[in-house]
Amino acid sequence: MLGLAGAGKGTQSQILKDELSLSLLSSGDLFRHHQNEGTELGMLAKNYMKNGQLVPDEITINMILDGVNDVGSGGFVLDGFPRTLSQAEALDKALTHDPIDCVVYIRVNEGELLIRLTDRLICRSCGAPYSKRILGPIKDCGKCGGQLYKREDDKPEVVKKRFKAQLPGLHQLVSYYSGQSKLVEVNGDQSVAEVSREALQASSEMMVGNPSK
Repeated sequence: MLGLAGAGKGTQSQILKDELSLSLLSSGDLFRHHQNEGTELGMLAKNYMKNGQLVPDEITINMILDGVNDVGSGGFVLDGFPRTLSQAEALDKALTHDPIDCVVYIRVNEGELLIRLTDRLICRSCGAPYSKRILGPIKDCGKCGGQLYKREDDKPEVVKKRFKAQLPGLHQLVSYYSGQSKLVEVNGDQSVAEVSREALQASSEMMVGNPSK
């Protein structure tokens, strides 16, 4: 799943997972799992993060591949990865015998994304997102009961900087997967249901030739 922050990748990944009977591999969930379990990869990542540094691609990729190995022969949806061209190339190299079938790019107007993110609340426990605009006053997560909070990087001025930082990498990934004829662009300005319908149709069509997924 590709798209800028707030495009709905997490929501749509969960829907694709359920509708297509796939596993969901979220980079954020995998990071939290490895850190909570105190694995070697988790500790390595934590050391970089606590110093305000980006986690090297090698560590991130190994976490993703660890998740892929846990899935086994079943198919999966990737949410939050890859974020860079080098990660995409490393993923393709690792999955030579079982390559990615389809890449869904959820394209949303930046003005709409700014509204979504500045309105967003996140669960501290499971990472589920909530919209104050849609749900009104809400304090606890409906999924796990965890506390909801406002991310520092969801402030308007920070969001604009995030978009500026994310766009070059996103454009590279869109070009990379377009060149492989694997990219499907979905209009993310539509309702969740309409985005899901388009994403499901495209994913299903591309997976027809691979019945094991």
